[in-house]
Amino acid sequence: MTANGKTGRKAPNDLGKLQERLLVKKQRALLRLDEPDPDGANIVKGRNMMEGYLRGSNIQYGDYVRTVASDPLFARAYALVKDLTLVSLPKLVNLYSLVRFYLPRLAPGQIVEFGSYRGGSAILMAFLARQLGLEARVYALDTFEGMPETAAVVDWHKQGDFAETSLAALETYRDELGLDNLHFVKGRFEDTAEALFGRIGPVALAHVDCDIESAVRYAYDTVRERMVPGGYVVFDDPLESCCLGAFQVVEECLVARDGLLAEQVYPHLVYRYPPLAGRTTPPDVSGVGPGSDA
Repeated sequence: MTANGKTGRKAPNDLGKLQERLLVKKQRALLRLDEPDPDGANIVKGRNMMEGYLRGSNIQYGDYVRTVASDPLFARAYALVKDLTLVSLPKLVNLYSLVRFYLPRLAPGQIVEFGSYRGGSAILMAFLARQLGLEARVYALDTFEGMPETAAVVDWHKQGDFAETSLAALETYRDELGLDNLHFVKGRFEDTAEALFGRIGPVALAHVDCDIESAVRYAYDTVRERMVPGGYVVFDDPLESCCLGAFQVVEECLVARDGLLAEQVYPHLVYRYPPLAGRTTPPDVSGVGPGSDA
């Protein structure tokens, strides 16, 4: 008992806040976010290889996913969307990490999602942005009526796939959550994106999750010149077996035409655009990957 007659035990709310701070500290340590890189040694051929290694390897091999899943902020966000998304837990953790730890390092910009389906990942990002006090707004583009016409052979998915959604229900749910930083944009990308970009300003993170070749191509070609310096272009689909058309866009547009190299390959393909300025030789990545402490 203390001198004022009160016990020295912390209140439950104080303990919860302390636990959350410790979890965030652990996440930052796993991602090595507080290790300085004053000379940009980790930036190679337009992307930060060390950051990509650390995000990807920690999600794939370490206990980072478990650590994030126990974080109260992520747990609240995940509970809101787990029944509204086909996006895997590792991918949601990656989006969380980008929004929480990496977007604040960039110039201000919006978050744009191409292909939203039932809205889960867009709601997650908007909730995180609101809770973290970020000014970024989330714009989720979709027909909200299923896939448009697709290309035979190039695309596995067919017209009308993913039609099990309701824009009215999504808007009601958004309003119930008080997420006035989330905007659903209904229609084909070709009919909505140009006007949208004309009024929302630059983009810090583009989440491209639209599966078919024509949509992925249009999304990337339309958003790339709107990105803030070093903005994140995050592709959900190209490494999925049913989305070879999406991978074709990456090969033809990002690699062959624009000369980009991926910063991260698991659980998303992540590119930086415009490319970061840096050196041309790789950093020392010893100790990063399977079996490491990173």
